[in-house]
Amino acid sequence: MIALPRFSRQELLFSFKSFVAAVLALYLSSRFGLPRPFWAMMTAYIVAHPLASHVRSKALYRFVGTLLGCAATVVLVPSLSGSPELLSLALALWVGLCLYVSLLDRSARSYVFMLAGYSAALIGFPLVEAPAAMFDTAVARVTEIGLGILCASVVHGIALPAGLAASLLGVMDRALGDARQWLIDLLREPPSDANHARMSADRQRLALDITQLRLLSTHVPFDTHLRWSGGAIDALQDRLAALTPVLSAVEDRLQALCTATGGVPDDIGATFAQHSVWLAPSATNAGVNEAHAAFRAIADGPAASPWIRALRIDLATRLEDLVEHWDACTTLRNAIDAGVAGNPVPLRRTAALDRRVLHLDRGLALRSAITAVLGTCLSCALWIATGWPSGSAMAMGAAVFCSFFATMDDPVPAMHKFITALLWSLPVSAFYVLGVMPLADDFGMLVLCIAPVFLVVGCYMARPASSLSALGMFFGVAGTLALQDTAAADWVSFISSNLALFVGAVIAARVTALMRSVGRDWTARRIRRATWHDLADLAAHPQDASARDAFGSRMLDRMALLAPRVAPDGPEAVQTAAHRALRELRLGADIAALQRHRGRLAEEPVSHLFRELALVFRAHVAGAPPRHASLRPHIDRLLLDALAAGAERPAVAALVGLRRNLFPAAPAALQP
Repeated sequence: MIALPRFSRQELLFSFKSFVAAVLALYLSSRFGLPRPFWAMMTAYIVAHPLASHVRSKALYRFVGTLLGCAATVVLVPSLSGSPELLSLALALWVGLCLYVSLLDRSARSYVFMLAGYSAALIGFPLVEAPAAMFDTAVARVTEIGLGILCASVVHGIALPAGLAASLLGVMDRALGDARQWLIDLLREPPSDANHARMSADRQRLALDITQLRLLSTHVPFDTHLRWSGGAIDALQDRLAALTPVLSAVEDRLQALCTATGGVPDDIGATFAQHSVWLAPSATNAGVNEAHAAFRAIADGPAASPWIRALRIDLATRLEDLVEHWDACTTLRNAIDAGVAGNPVPLRRTAALDRRVLHLDRGLALRSAITAVLGTCLSCALWIATGWPSGSAMAMGAAVFCSFFATMDDPVPAMHKFITALLWSLPVSAFYVLGVMPLADDFGMLVLCIAPVFLVVGCYMARPASSLSALGMFFGVAGTLALQDTAAADWVSFISSNLALFVGAVIAARVTALMRSVGRDWTARRIRRATWHDLADLAAHPQDASARDAFGSRMLDRMALLAPRVAPDGPEAVQTAAHRALRELRLGADIAALQRHRGRLAEEPVSHLFRELALVFRAHVAGAPPRHASLRPHIDRLLLDALAAGAERPAVAALVGLRRNLFPAAPAALQP
């Protein structure tokens, strides 16, 4: 027997709400006499999401993107209507430009630019041969899409809305829990081979949590429960990002002390054992202050050599930072709970980092844009050469496919999966367009006819594992209904339009395979090269606080991006990539700290050190073999001078960090 699919309550509710919103949009479009009511229905499904805040953000961004695309159409079509070739090229370039900008904005707002690109393609290409209908068509499309957006927002926002609070606060608490676990593992026992795997898992989970938290928080302004706590949420993300390199530095310095002294010194172990109350969620200010004082005293403990003394100063400085960041995290978490409960939240005096802290690959974005332009132009060339009446669907399909899958390393497998779903939708589309629709003599009969397919497909769209295939099936059926004039549809027009759509999709997949598909190793190397470029900038030019914090957040995002790309190579590859990324994160933090306190050290040696560091990092960017062995004696001389002159602890800590991160296997004795 064939087992029937079983859907959860959330999947059934999402499908039902999506169908109600789509039917409402279809009804209003029909009542208003709009030419393509199924466009409104498609839009209601496209902006649908289990979380109401995501629906609102997608609705706003889709409407703005549609307006921009229509505006581009209104400008381009009349100006170039006399030359279909130039008009097709202009629309293809517009799609590529919008896709490039979209890929440089890794937030929900990127939807605006992607929509602006392929909305112009969807509206403009059918008008290449009929430019006189340009304005009426553009107005109709905006109205239909606006109706779909409005209906989806109303239904998903009123009928049992699901808020963002549970998901976002769950990720936030998971991130705090992972940070606390890392802290406990550090203070409970010194770093060793036995607990290395456990701490490595702590590090990877925290990096993934922070990136997921940043991406989720882009929808906070659209959530009615969380929007008043938005400042505290952003500030907590920044604190968690700043906490990570400090935790990593404490782990590294404890390991260096164990290597230099044969184990964690007794006074440091006793301090850790006596002062752990500040980690508890209910920690008081008195406990935090006691931990501050106890950790500060570590710097004055017994030291058998200048290097051990420098390590103690560094460890004390990092531990104080650790207590400060953790106390701020717990305070912000309590403020967020107060905001969710409706109590006033203190205003944040420091602006939080924006989405620009995420990793951006301009080269890959440009490559994706060129792929979209070439795929669209090739489809247009085939259309013009053959004079195919349905050729506009081919150009539209190429533009949409190249844009929709551009965020992936290798979009071709997903494209093939989507094309397969479109092929499976053909019999259903033919049944509806040629058999059912001509017999549906009123709106109620139409709704009854389309309900079975769309309700089932909606349930599968709510499942992450099947959402792509379900979306392909939905687009195949709803897109065919939107493209066909159902009152006069026949087999010839049905086959011609669908064949053109599939040809456009295949052209997009082939051009993408030739121009855009990259391996995960290639992407991982580009991520590392971008890191060395940032380190060179930090060494070459003093940065303000926001730039330093942005580098830390960008590095955490890169760690989260690297993890799935090296995961197929096995756990060791993941740990190696995470360890390397954390070392580079600590390097950036130490360079920034040394830039901040360089006035307390001799100017010429420090300037020389920064020049050499910039050259080393630029050699990494260029792929040349780095030669930085001469840096260690220079760092050792600066460190000995700083210890002798009683320089500020942060400067000593930064120099120790540079030595440990650049030369982890260097001998304990300072050798200027």
